[in-house]
Amino acid sequence: MTNKDPKQNQRRQNTLLVRGGTKRSNHKETSEAIFLTSGFVYDSAEEAEARFKGELPGYLYGRYANPTNTMLEERLAALDGAQVCRLAASGMAAVQAALLASVRAGDHIVAGKALFSSCRYIIETLLPRYGVEFTLVEGANTKAWADAVKPNTKAFFLESPANPTLEISDIKSIADIAHKAGARLIVDNAFATPLLQKPIELGADVIVYSLTKHCDGQGRVLAGAILGDEKWVTEELDPILRHTGPAMSPFVAWVVLKGMETLSLRVDRMCDNAQKIADLIGSHEAVNYVRYPTRKDHPQHELAMSQMKNGGTIVAFELKGGKDGAYKFLNALEIVDISNNLGDAKSLATHPATTTHKLFEADVQAELGVTQGLIRLSVGIEDIDDLLEDVKQALDKAK
Repeated sequence: MTNKDPKQNQRRQNTLLVRGGTKRSNHKETSEAIFLTSGFVYDSAEEAEARFKGELPGYLYGRYANPTNTMLEERLAALDGAQVCRLAASGMAAVQAALLASVRAGDHIVAGKALFSSCRYIIETLLPRYGVEFTLVEGANTKAWADAVKPNTKAFFLESPANPTLEISDIKSIADIAHKAGARLIVDNAFATPLLQKPIELGADVIVYSLTKHCDGQGRVLAGAILGDEKWVTEELDPILRHTGPAMSPFVAWVVLKGMETLSLRVDRMCDNAQKIADLIGSHEAVNYVRYPTRKDHPQHELAMSQMKNGGTIVAFELKGGKDGAYKFLNALEIVDISNNLGDAKSLATHPATTTHKLFEADVQAELGVTQGLIRLSVGIEDIDDLLEDVKQALDKAK
């Protein structure tokens, strides 16, 4: 396979989204090829031995690597400014692998409280079974991260913006605290996308993504990614991925490659739409508050704008009518679909307290700000006037 552009990884963002990582076979196809194969052959037994020893380049087995997957890994690494990227079968597979590669029995993790429920499950329930301790802190309170450090702290984990409240954490300051403690900072960057926030430039060591959101962004596949420095990936992460097998299908990798070609077009439109919808919601009498990072009433507005290029595709807001008001709003929507997915070309809305964060006890939901009136709205690329009309009529019915 050949790469026509020797300066490929030096290209600008929108060029990388279309061409990053692309390698052509001898057939010189326009679109990236899908290598739907579980294994690879060798010209001789000596070549097979040399490949397995790492003395000759080449692929060994689909669970380890695949040419289509490699193209997506290189595209993502170039976008995020990471040394290397590895793929996983889902966003949660990526989170689990990144954490497992960062801690051992007897180690300690510090994590923000405001996390997706499955991330909290891994940190609070799964890893402690294997001797890993944890402390949860208020993500927006930088001092709390420093106060939580122990001699055995080896990893920090956060979402920013956080799901679903859009809480913002100071990535640079938290990275400094982690590094002073000898720990690795892992940032879930799914809400911000590779376009709106660059955690590695802010000091993070590892980025994880659910590529299902935004990068595919059209409701077709489950996919995840882990990005970091080459030494950590090859020495710590690769053995876990190889031996536990959360491999991404080459077909899925190809779908995400195609999705990424339009990522900036979709995210730009979604951000523009989200800003206008947030302003409409913020002025409606049925609403207690709205959260969107570019709005000055967001509690961490200035911080958000210092580390994000735009406000993102998600709007969070609380209705005065509690659960009843939230259900009235959701059931009145005519264009926006009720769905727990996000980052899609289609606008989607959900009630986190009874869906994505339903596993939390009521006191934990309250602590996180996941109230019965909270709605998470993932804004799509539909015509903004249609979306504004739909949201307004649903808000009117929720009064």
